[in-house]
Amino acid sequence: MFSSSDKVLVALSGGADSVALLRVLLEAGYPCVAAHCNFHLRGEESDRDETFVRRLCDSLKVPLHVTHFDTATYAEEKGISIEMAARELRYAWFEEVRRQENARVIAVAHHRDDAVETFLLNLVRGTGINGLKGMMAVNGAVVRPLLGVSREEILDYLQHLAQDYVTDSTNLADEYTRNKLRLNVIPQLEEINPSVADSIMETARRLADVETVYRKAMEEACERVRISEHEFSIVQLQKEVAPQSVLFELLHPYGFNASQLKDIYRSLEAESGRLFYSDAYVLLRNRDTLQLKRREELVEHAVPVLHQRIVERDASFVLSKDPKIACLDADKLKGELTLRKWKSGDKFVPFGMKGFKKVRDYLRDRKFSLFEKENQYVVCRGEDIVWLVNERTDNRYRVTDETKRVMMLWV
Repeated sequence: MFSSSDKVLVALSGGADSVALLRVLLEAGYPCVAAHCNFHLRGEESDRDETFVRRLCDSLKVPLHVTHFDTATYAEEKGISIEMAARELRYAWFEEVRRQENARVIAVAHHRDDAVETFLLNLVRGTGINGLKGMMAVNGAVVRPLLGVSREEILDYLQHLAQDYVTDSTNLADEYTRNKLRLNVIPQLEEINPSVADSIMETARRLADVETVYRKAMEEACERVRISEHEFSIVQLQKEVAPQSVLFELLHPYGFNASQLKDIYRSLEAESGRLFYSDAYVLLRNRDTLQLKRREELVEHAVPVLHQRIVERDASFVLSKDPKIACLDADKLKGELTLRKWKSGDKFVPFGMKGFKKVRDYLRDRKFSLFEKENQYVVCRGEDIVWLVNERTDNRYRVTDETKRVMMLWV
């Protein structure tokens, strides 16, 4: 986790677990600095905890950092639970203090019983292998030195030292889901198996190994399926051993929930064209691919500007082959030219053809995705389409041997 010369930032709440962690590290000779958060959630109790921590660090001659959070307001602004708000606030601040103090790690006081509760909580809520592998002793800069120690052993240690601590009254109330597990469920499981905590921890350790194998296999599968950052091959996905799991790993990071992912998976056997929305992304089930776009990219953009220039067709004139530059017979283009998005029912005579073709059919034949279709423009003379922008001009307005003036168009 860290070496004997590394400075350790201890997350110190004042409760039994964090006090024991600080005392253990000091007794073992590690240089420590403490950090305490006052979340202002329990009235006088929150201030009592801060006072206790200040006195403890003063008596142990441990440098202390203290911060205050308006946790309730933060939770409301972010639309998250109080518990999640407190977690986000404290870990962000711990990292700031760690860097400021040049500490090697942030030591938190999670113990074996916390790990068991987390395992059961994730199991009840529903989770994958990652949620069942339990707490990690090392997670980046965060370390958990007491993860193999029970709550009972921690209390025995503090009693041996005659070290007092504060008690969070909410931990004694059957109020939160975690406390329901701690106070009700786990004692009943211990009646079935007195060593249930050890059994769960061993299971979590095995699942951590399984998760390592799974993660490597999934990374390789995702690479096979990925065409580009935001495009995935349906054909390759369906060849994978566990396509639904691969789909989860590909799309869950983009904010799609489990229910949506089931719908997306079912859509692979259905007709293309369906759209699925997360908070930040839109997923298109296209013909042979899944395509992602950020939602802001689909916001209506300003209409592009149509540029026009007429040039005399003399011996020096060379017809452009760039599809982004349309060359038309200027004398056939009487009246004003307009630029708009294509619409249902539009048709034109594609260059080189004699009969009309619907724009919809042309785009389909060109295998345009729904995203691309939505952003396709046409240039019109009255009701006639003279140019499918950046694609094809209309054969009726093509440049011929008789053309004297050429209208050049681009956007």
